[in-house]
Amino acid sequence: MKKLMLFFVALLTLVAATPASAKRSIMELPLFERAVLIIKHFETLHKPCHWPYVGYGHQVQPGEPYRRGVQLTEKQADALLRKDLRKFCAMYSKYGKDSVLLGALAYNCGPGVVNKSSVLKKLKSGNRDIIFKSYTSHCRYKGKWHKGLYTRRITEIAALFVY
Repeated sequence: MKKLMLFFVALLTLVAATPASAKRSIMELPLFERAVLIIKHFETLHKPCHWPYVGYGHQVQPGEPYRRGVQLTEKQADALLRKDLRKFCAMYSKYGKDSVLLGALAYNCGPGVVNKSSVLKKLKSGNRDIIFKSYTSHCRYKGKWHKGLYTRRITEIAALFVY
């Protein structure tokens, strides 16, 4: 019952975050677009004080053209988010419809974490029906359980996991 309530809270969070002019449900969008909306909602547009993170949580790598103290515009941040998410989804493309779910997790936790995760192991073995607990276990920040991350994971699995 608690999981069901959290599922509805997560969906309501997404509905509240969508602009009033958008009359469509998030579930009517393609999986990739759902993932973009979820990431934007939970990451928010990073400010210069969040360096080395820019845009919607992109970690600046050596050689990239981003400078400390400069904030990306929403358009630049959106393009960077889509580029990164496409890269992560492509890494997991052999998992078909689960590639977006794995890509969204990799966007937040990194592909190294995903590659070692029990989520990926279960998907590899074909156990798609039992990944909920494994997926929602990725809710730690600096070693401590984080309610906001749990809400994010519930939202991601509710909107991106296709049965």
